[in-house]
Order: sequence, then C-alpha cells, then structure tokens
Amino acid sequence: MGIGKRMQKISETVSRDSTYQISDAVKLIKQNATANFDETVEVAMNLGVDPRHADQMVRGVVNLPHGTGKTVRVAVFARGEKADEAKAAGADIVGAEDLAGEIESGNINFDRCVATPDMMPVVGKLGKVLGPRGLMPNPKLGTVTQDVSEAIKSVKSGQVEFRVEKAGLIHAGVGKASFEVSAIAENVLALVEAVNSAKPSGSKGTYIKRITISSTMGVGVKLDVAAALSSEERGL
Repeated sequence: MGIGKRMQKISETVSRDSTYQISDAVKLIKQNATANFDETVEVAMNLGVDPRHADQMVRGVVNLPHGTGKTVRVAVFARGEKADEAKAAGADIVGAEDLAGEIESGNINFDRCVATPDMMPVVGKLGKVLGPRGLMPNPKLGTVTQDVSEAIKSVKSGQVEFRVEKAGLIHAGVGKASFEVSAIAENVLALVEAVNSAKPSGSKGTYIKRITISSTMGVGVKLDVAAALSSEERGL
C-alpha cells in the first residue's frame, strides 16, 4: 500500500540517514505538522535494555517545563478530609469503594490515578484492570501519597510517566506542534534527561541507542543522541 501525496511530500524534507540537532529537528516537525488539528509531538527512544529482567526495567516520571498541552483527567482514591482536599485541588473524580466499583464495571474516565496510602487495599484489587493501562498508583511515581494536592498539581501541570515496553522502547507525548520551538526542545530534553537518569543497573553497552521525534501525522526525525545528552544542548 503506497503512501499518500501529503506524506510523500513530508518524507522528502527529512533525510532518513541523517541525525539532527534538537532545534533543527523541531523546526522540521513544526513545518510538517499540517493536519487540521494541533498535532501532538511524540518522542520514541530505543534503549539497550531487556525489560523482561527486573534489573533492566526503566520507569519514572518527568515534569515537562512547558507542559503537554493536553487536559489531563485525574481520579483520586481518598476519604474524608483528603477527599475534600482532592476536590479542592481540581481532581476530576474522587471516590473510594464507589469509584472502585465504577472501574470494575468498565467506566474508566480518567488519564491518571492518585491514591492516599490508606486506600491501597481497595486500589490493589484493581491491579488487573488499571495495571495493563498504566494507571495503577505507585508510591515511586508520587501517585500514592498523603499530599494529594501536590500530586494533582504535578499531574495536571505536565507530568509525564514513562515506562519501557517489551522491545526496549519508550514512547511519550511531549507537547503540541503549536508550541514554540524552544518549548518543544526543552520538553524533549527534559524527557531524555529523565530517562538517562533512570538507567538501570543491569543495562550493559549503549543505553540510549536512538531518539526519534515526530508529530501525530508526521514522519520521524532522528536526533543526534550524543548532542541530546550533552549539557550544551540543555542551555537552549
């Protein structure tokens, strides 16, 4: 099946055999984001790890300096004063056993989930539902906490969770094509730095093999990995 004229035209602007500095890559992404909606800018990173081994798992969160441009719906498991605190902080859904019942029946109308520690016996029973969707609250990611206000603020302001997939791939949205070049570049580099900092003890050889950025309807542009990891690039 051939590609359309639009994609063919976009592909001609990018060299598949070249790597680009971050600013040049972002300019290409913005130039080619010609869909009739504000495309999401996405990063794909190929890592030299095998996540089937516990000591090669890569997972974490990063607070993007310029946010994601996306409205994030947050559900919070909490009771009493903490439930009131969550509502005041802007949580979209707040509940306890009632919320668990909704989730078990298939109603999952949120993008991230936060819980207070005392609610984990309730939330733990939802592991088979929330886990595969990447929605399970986790204390290491700051989503199991007594400070629900701060957790909600972080999630809604542009916090992105990343987790390596079976093939050693990390994929995450880091903004919108309408963002300024510098804002997209800084968000991309923030993710790269966070993933690099999360290098597991079991990783041998080259850790970050390839970094590609693209827009929703665009083609991938490969970054110069060494440059993306350098302190000079972070001085944008």
